[in-house]
Amino acid sequence: MLATPHRPRLAVWKFASCDGCQLSILDLEDELLALAGRIEIANFREASSAVLDGPYDLSLVEGSITTREDAKRIREVRAQSKVLVTIGACATAGGIQALRNFANIDEFRRAVYARPEYIETLATSTPIADHVPVDHELRGCPISKSQLLEMVGAFLQERAPNTPNESVCIECKRRGNVCVLVARGTPCLGPVTQAGCGAICPAFSRGCYGCFGPQGSPNVASMLTELHRLGMTAPEVRRVFRTFNAGAPAFRTASEFAVEATDAKEGAP
Repeated sequence: MLATPHRPRLAVWKFASCDGCQLSILDLEDELLALAGRIEIANFREASSAVLDGPYDLSLVEGSITTREDAKRIREVRAQSKVLVTIGACATAGGIQALRNFANIDEFRRAVYARPEYIETLATSTPIADHVPVDHELRGCPISKSQLLEMVGAFLQERAPNTPNESVCIECKRRGNVCVLVARGTPCLGPVTQAGCGAICPAFSRGCYGCFGPQGSPNVASMLTELHRLGMTAPEVRRVFRTFNAGAPAFRTASEFAVEATDAKEGAP
């Protein structure tokens, strides 16, 4: 009798997030059925209450670290995982909740909760890589399903995943989009944003919002100059960089330059 081949164990973990990237996994539908034949889904609470104990061959981690308990839990997840991949803007850059990194967390607590003294949280929202070693990152808010399939396929084939590191502008060229920045004067973060979305916003004559975070070598200084040339004020520039990937170093730097420009202007005689 032939032995049943070993299927790698997959675990999916949630930290501070909206669950959108986990839903992207479920949205694979037909592809997920094929993957289930190659991988044993051992721990995925969004999909099943059945949980198998680790260790796990592959862990997908969604969400950022916002509490001391989660900082401890991610270390436990890392210890149980042979390969750990972060998925989505929250896990790779701190997410929209990283806006707290620029503000007073106590003020936020008082504004949101009736009894803020009961809320225990960290002053910052940080990506998983700030706490444990990460083997690969999938960007996006939410992630690209095709990139997810490529990453899992690469894991099964024991090779490096082939995910893009170029800008959204490359995707625009491939789709034949008219450049909204050059041709229409529409503010667009495409030149400094990593590809992965298929340039969906520029395809509908809207500027890129930076959902996939900064690309490999973003020239944020030139981007700031161009956005100001298009008439954006410093507060508007700061706002456009402080969205899904506000905590990503390049976008954070750009937003801080905008703050400095505002402060300098307000202090001018």
